[in-house]
Amino acid sequence: TTTANAQVRSLAETVRLDARTKLLNPKFYEGMLNSGYEGAREITKRLKNTMGWSATSGEVDNFIYEDANDVFIKDEAMRQRMLDTNPNAFRDMVTTFLEANGRGYWDTSDENLELLQELYQEVEDRIEGV
Repeated sequence: TTTANAQVRSLAETVRLDARTKLLNPKFYEGMLNSGYEGAREITKRLKNTMGWSATSGEVDNFIYEDANDVFIKDEAMRQRMLDTNPNAFRDMVTTFLEANGRGYWDTSDENLELLQELYQEVEDRIEGV
């Protein structure tokens, strides 16, 4: 059985491990993006789940949000890929970052918040056809 190899981890360790193996792992997110619309939604779902852990446990390190922001928002090429692949998922991702900050789960710069707000308006206009 596999119980002989079982490890007990704290929730904080488990959240960090999950973030490193999925949300922040290039093999994971590249594979998801290569699968198209649904893959982009899955990436956003991972970020939302991370915020859920923040809400219920407070065990999510700031670096997880910051690193995810660096990968999916600050990298212009990645940002464009997310937007082109699934604009709705990208809007949800931006909203999740803004909400995480608003609820006090993630501390980031004012410049980054401005970028997120601009991106939200941009993607909303694109979805609405403005």
